Amino acid sequence: MKLNLIAGVFITLSMAAAYGADHTSSFTGEISDSQCATRVHSRDGSHSAMLKLKGYGRTPADCSRACVRDFGGRFVLVVGKKGTVYHLEPQAKVEPFAGRRVTIEGSLDRKTKSIHVADIKPVP
Repeated sequence: MKLNLIAGVFITLSMAAAYGADHTSSFTGEISDSQCATRVHSRDGSHSAMLKLKGYGRTPADCSRACVRDFGGRFVLVVGKKGTVYHLEPQAKVEPFAGRRVTIEGSLDRKTKSIHVADIKPVP
């Protein structure tokens, strides 16, 4: 009886893990920061408003790094014309690509709209 209970719990947990797990996929977009991408600093979700202030660098990469460093932002991936925003982990892996268009291989957590980055490559 005890063995059946343990086996039942194991099967249930295995099925739940398999059902909730997302597969590795490719995502292509721009590495931005959560402040600009979610329109905290700009109306259009771009870096233009911050760059006009002249204290946040001259490029989208400079702006993203400043927003992460100075305003508590996080690096995100902005995908498509509608600007779907995905949170990225680990942050240190994506920081060198700030402001660049990239393709990310990773697993998506649909509930949190977060991608765990397995690999990242710049788009030429």
